[in-house]
Amino acid sequence: MIWEELHSELDALQRAGLQRNRRTLELPCGPAARVDGRSLISFCSNDYLGLANDPALVEAACAGARAWGVGSGASHLVSGHLEAHAVLEQKLAAFTGFARALLFSTGYMANLGIVPALVGRGDAVFADRLNHASLIDAVQLTRADSQRYPHADLAALERLLAASSGRRKLILTDAVFSMDGDLAPLPGLLALAERFDAWLLVDDAHGFGVLGRQGRGSLAHFNLPAARRLIYMGTLGKAAGAAGAFVAADATVIEWLQQRARTYIFTTASSPLIACALAASLHLIGDGDARRGRLWQLVAQLREGLADTRWRLLPSPTAIQPVIIGDNHEALRIAGALYERGLWVPAIRPPTVPVGSARLRVSLTAAHSAEQVDRLLNALRELA
Repeated sequence: MIWEELHSELDALQRAGLQRNRRTLELPCGPAARVDGRSLISFCSNDYLGLANDPALVEAACAGARAWGVGSGASHLVSGHLEAHAVLEQKLAAFTGFARALLFSTGYMANLGIVPALVGRGDAVFADRLNHASLIDAVQLTRADSQRYPHADLAALERLLAASSGRRKLILTDAVFSMDGDLAPLPGLLALAERFDAWLLVDDAHGFGVLGRQGRGSLAHFNLPAARRLIYMGTLGKAAGAAGAFVAADATVIEWLQQRARTYIFTTASSPLIACALAASLHLIGDGDARRGRLWQLVAQLREGLADTRWRLLPSPTAIQPVIIGDNHEALRIAGALYERGLWVPAIRPPTVPVGSARLRVSLTAAHSAEQVDRLLNALRELA
């Protein structure tokens, strides 16, 4: 009976155009991809600066393995916190301008640890309706009163905050929304946090390394200081080119998370060779204005190239450029047609995005060339 139900539900996903399939990549992360022997240009990756296969990071990882081995052997609070981790945390705090930083294994685990450690029963959480799944799941673990406000709607959030009797208040938002590519109104959110005595947790998974002066992230993009009410989460497997995540905040907040964030306490620390690679990555990010400049040129090229076609681009100023299709099956058909032309662009469907808004999610990186973007533009014009 159980197996029959699973088969039935899988068949329903297939009929609705919602079944997901993996493809095995036969080359390192980069624009040039090979799947099942087929050569492709990939527009799927979040490796926005093209650092995932950069020789400097590879050499730093190799040197880290020679110095520290491969595994950490234990959780951070037992014996797994090695000097490589400590150095990286100090560099991340300095890079973001906060007092302290704390490493996590992934961005998902960071959010699942941070949110329940800060709020619980009797408290209140206010979350943007388009937040990432990790923030949505984190709220479920808190048992706090949960309120979702319409996407980027400061007036609606203000009304919810004013009506709340929560003991502690926490506002949650993505900085760059991963499926739309737009920016949260961070200055307005911080002003509301100050006015209503709330924390503001900013998930900058897609802004860290890309936005702001020297790639210091979305807070720097808006010239926001490292305020005490701000809790900043950045992931390290996207623009930083490796893996993991960190949270940066006031020293007292970080100490509290170190004592109470379950996904930090009860998991083995990440490999020290990753920490060494990330220390090298921070240098490249800080000196990466040329990479970021190339990325913005490619974004402009794509947007201008599709301006006179039927394809509707969302108003994204970031490396994430969604092309709205609408129907699930049509999105899969267009993605399949591109794939046959040697262009790998993922079709994103519900529940990742709202029903009726299936899309192609074009991710541009500094490692792409203008010629590769032209190939995508020509194919999309043909399909239009």
